[in-house]
Amino acid sequence: MKKIKDWPLVVKVLIAIVLGVIVGQFVPGWVVRVGNTFTGIFDQLLRFFIPLIIVGLVTPAIADVGHKAGRMLLITVALAYGFTVCSGLFAYLFSAGIFPSLVSEGSMAALEEAGKDFPAFFTIGIPPLMDVMTALVLSFLLGLGIAFSNADILMRGFAELRVIIVRSIEKVIIPFLPYYIFGLFMDMAAAGKVAPVLGSFIVMVAVIFVMTLVLLVLQYCVAGAVVRRNPFKLLGKMLPAYMTALGTASSAATIPVTLKSAVSNGVSPGVAGFTIPLCATIHLSGSTLKITSCAIALMLMLDIPFDFGTIFGFILMLGVTMVAAPGVPGGAIMAALGVLGSILGFDPTQQALMITLYIAMDSFGTACNVTGDGAIALIVDKIASKDAAVAE
Repeated sequence: MKKIKDWPLVVKVLIAIVLGVIVGQFVPGWVVRVGNTFTGIFDQLLRFFIPLIIVGLVTPAIADVGHKAGRMLLITVALAYGFTVCSGLFAYLFSAGIFPSLVSEGSMAALEEAGKDFPAFFTIGIPPLMDVMTALVLSFLLGLGIAFSNADILMRGFAELRVIIVRSIEKVIIPFLPYYIFGLFMDMAAAGKVAPVLGSFIVMVAVIFVMTLVLLVLQYCVAGAVVRRNPFKLLGKMLPAYMTALGTASSAATIPVTLKSAVSNGVSPGVAGFTIPLCATIHLSGSTLKITSCAIALMLMLDIPFDFGTIFGFILMLGVTMVAAPGVPGGAIMAALGVLGSILGFDPTQQALMITLYIAMDSFGTACNVTGDGAIALIVDKIASKDAAVAE
């Protein structure tokens, strides 16, 4: 039997939710206060980590892309970013149109009061080194500066910083995340506020899964129009990659299958060998869709006002921060926490709900990401073949 520590994170999170809901029904108040003491400290630690995550992951990612400047690279990056932003806009239009009729607006507004009935025994303040926007601007400045000045020493330094940040996430944030979620749901259950949360979560997971499938159809319709082939046949040949990602919840682990599926769709091995590994790093349409949809649903249920301008700015920044996500456990949502807080104003409790929702359906987004990589590879291959024909 596998050790508990080797269980997938999604399993641990689901167990934490169930146990938190059950335990919160009957434990004495002091136990809930102990849990809230832990969650309060973890909140502070998470706030401290967020700017470091942005600087430590986004800076080397931007610098690395800049170091590899080339026409095919620029085309692939532009397509990946365009697909990612369009997936966010699709998520906004879909969610804003359908979620108001599926979830009760303001149904979770009482969560703003969560914890007041069971205050923590004590709190520890851990101020972050900088705010989120400062970290984002600094990451852009350093990343582009390193790329265009060929600052190899700085690049090596930030590559090592990335290793430290990733290890910190793997060894500190991720192991304690299920306990954090357990404490959060125990508090909500003890305060009698868990019913609307779970009901709304089930609805959101079902709708977002359907949204990822619709998004893939739209992406392959675009790719099919470019290469003048049946989009559904193209999408069908990517099914092995989709199913593999659904099982592994890892873009990196799925790369060999994605490569084989892309080549079976007629993409030249050279183009596939370049675009698929690159897109596994920079193309996260499914993750962006999930984060945007979950954010809008939570804002509706928490009575947080939003408009298109705010969400559009959020999507544009989210598309950039997603570059830092692959290779990190729960990387997309961890990288997005800063943008959720700085642009949408999500507090730690709301960010914890976002983490819970995201991880609960992690494999959906990963499967959407890697399958969409095949659509980008088809378009890049078409452009490359035209360039070759012109050169001749």
